[in-house]
Amino acid sequence: MRTVQMTLDEELLAHLDRATRRLGTSRSAFARRALREALERLRTADLERRHREGYRAKPALRGEFDDWESEQQWGDA
Repeated sequence: MRTVQMTLDEELLAHLDRATRRLGTSRSAFARRALREALERLRTADLERRHREGYRAKPALRGEFDDWESEQQWGDA
């Protein structure tokens, strides 16, 4: 691991310290988890954007997935 330096305003730092005490963790562990979660949200948003762009560029054709309709299970039965 590498050490990095961050600048936080006093109010954010106070909230961070209260949260870490309540969770029984450190600032660093909290920040690592928050950063991982934020990066995962960004990755998901990027995949969703690319998915939309793909269908916008090449929309599904009428009936393209009809063969699969009988394979779907919706849990209603």
